[in-house]
Amino acid sequence: MKTLEISGHPVHPSRFRRTLITVVLILISSAIEQAFAGGIPTLDTVEVKAGALDLIGEADSANVGTVTRQQLEARTVYRPGELLEATPGLIVSQHSGEGKANQFYLRGFNLDHGTDLRTTVDGMLVNQRSHSHGQGWTDLNFLIPELATGLQYKKGPYYAEEGDFASAGAVSIGYANKLPNGIAELGLGTNGFRRTLLADSPKVGNGNLLYALELYHNDGPFVHPDDYRKINAVLRYSEGNAANGFNVTAMAYKAKWNATDQIAQRAIDTGLISNRFDAIDPTDGGESHRYSLSSAWQNTNETSSTKINAYVIAWGLNLFSNFTYFLDDPVNGDQFNQPDRRTTTALNASHTWQAPWGGKESENTVGIQFQNDNIFNGLFSTKARERLSTTRQDHTVESSVAVYVENSTQWMDKFRTVAGLREDIYRFDVKSNIDANSGKVTASMASPKLSLIFGPWAKTEYYLNLGSGFHSNDARGTTIAVDPKTANPADRVTPLVRSRGYEVGVRTAIIPGLQSSLSLYQLDFDSELVFAGDAGTTQAGRPSRRTGFEFANFYKPTNWLTLDADLAFAKARFRDSDPIGNRIPGAVEGVASLAIAVDNLGPCFGALQYRYFGPRPLIEDNSVRSSSTALWNGRLGYKINPKMRVELEGFNLLNKRASAIDYYYTSRLPGEPVAGVADVHFHPIESRSFRLALVANF
Repeated sequence: MKTLEISGHPVHPSRFRRTLITVVLILISSAIEQAFAGGIPTLDTVEVKAGALDLIGEADSANVGTVTRQQLEARTVYRPGELLEATPGLIVSQHSGEGKANQFYLRGFNLDHGTDLRTTVDGMLVNQRSHSHGQGWTDLNFLIPELATGLQYKKGPYYAEEGDFASAGAVSIGYANKLPNGIAELGLGTNGFRRTLLADSPKVGNGNLLYALELYHNDGPFVHPDDYRKINAVLRYSEGNAANGFNVTAMAYKAKWNATDQIAQRAIDTGLISNRFDAIDPTDGGESHRYSLSSAWQNTNETSSTKINAYVIAWGLNLFSNFTYFLDDPVNGDQFNQPDRRTTTALNASHTWQAPWGGKESENTVGIQFQNDNIFNGLFSTKARERLSTTRQDHTVESSVAVYVENSTQWMDKFRTVAGLREDIYRFDVKSNIDANSGKVTASMASPKLSLIFGPWAKTEYYLNLGSGFHSNDARGTTIAVDPKTANPADRVTPLVRSRGYEVGVRTAIIPGLQSSLSLYQLDFDSELVFAGDAGTTQAGRPSRRTGFEFANFYKPTNWLTLDADLAFAKARFRDSDPIGNRIPGAVEGVASLAIAVDNLGPCFGALQYRYFGPRPLIEDNSVRSSSTALWNGRLGYKINPKMRVELEGFNLLNKRASAIDYYYTSRLPGEPVAGVADVHFHPIESRSFRLALVANF
């Protein structure tokens, strides 16, 4: 059988896969030639109003949604990543210093730093493969909320265009080509908070030149201040609109911070540290940078559309953590350094065209996605950020290509289908300082998708979704033979791990001003990605299953009042038999949120948000559980004139003493037995704080 070469390396897909790739490339090439031929009429620009978009007749499931720019602007967010909490049922947290990637929870998952939540910003994948600290690392600290045009979310493995990390959900944030007004903002707050933002998009030539510069500092309430400092910049030139046009964008982000990592409860109970905002190892922290160059082009006519985007990202992290204190090294302590430096290149292209047949309205889409990561990372033992020894060093090249096809057909007035097929091919090339752990591995996976949509009847639509997806495992785990820490034999992991999802749902707008959706789902994984507290990384684990429901509501009874109310619950269990138990540590169960926003009542505006983060099992037998966390955040604003306003944001308004995250594992404090003590380790929710901002538009 002939072979297919990717970057000069042979892989062995089936004849069907080779044919599928060839067909997709031919179709996309043809579409591009047609688009550049000129003479194509354009679609009218669509203006998005302040309310949520009515997706009845458009959505393929009950779990997709669009959050508008105005809705995002009304949210109170402590850190940029919390903007994703506009997705119903999603919790965004933190277990370390501000510069570290957030912690995510969705659909019964503790997603660690992004294992199964695919996140893109301006078309660029944020999740990082084979990361030194955790698979799927999603660092959103470079995000500037004021540039976001909106947020789109999907949940479940039902969408052909969504690949790695998308089984629990996928969230996409777009950046504006042109801002409604220039922005000059100055912010001051408690705990050393300072923020300055300058952004505008003046007319240049046939397009617009958008620029933004953000300077940021925050200490938090910690005894040893975070001293989080970042500089963030965006420069974009664009022409045309969202249907027909292009943009070229450069982004730059750089940050440094100290970290109060999670602390053992007994350290407070015994008086070893002064309070819950103190640190056991005050030298933890890190620094990070991200530089990217990207471009996007889209062309639309009456019967087809073509989209292409490409990007290159240079990214680096130097992270220092100590979760077990003195368990492994009673003299120097257990601090470890996880550096990660990588260059990511990617290309995504898709072509959609109308293809009516037999009197039925039908639409086809073909797409191709390529990504290559050139990664240098490692693991070192350190003391006060000084290296003591090397555990492992690796150079990994991880390449992937995916092709997908999708068909949407309106079979009857009240029945349509969306069927898709996706094929992913991966190649892992690991060069380790331990020769036995070096090697090359190839893997592929086909993922079918199907959605059945019934209705609408009385402004109500019904959905049945089923599909298969996957997440990739760390490339180093696919070639490992020897544990780099103990020198014992180590088992290799499966390169690509399959997920299977099933869902029924309903969406209705029968009550004027109210949009509601309800979904019931089941999601199975052949291998769970779980966080190992004593290792500071994610590891491949046992097969798992989640069943649950989500109930989301958006209500706008008047032009000055908006209500969001969401409720979700999930049951998460390992599917195999093991005496230690079948609960999944950290798996979120109940989540609820309520958001009230008021505007268009003279010069005053404001919002109030409630977030409930339910208890979780912390150990497989459920004998240790976390507490729940309930928070109120809010904002008040006053429009001094049409071009100037002042805003006051408040966080943890009731000053609750709660955890942002909890773990249960073994650690050793000074003077404790060599074997250590199993205990709850937590990172606290920040105490009540306020931020005042003066915003001028020009």
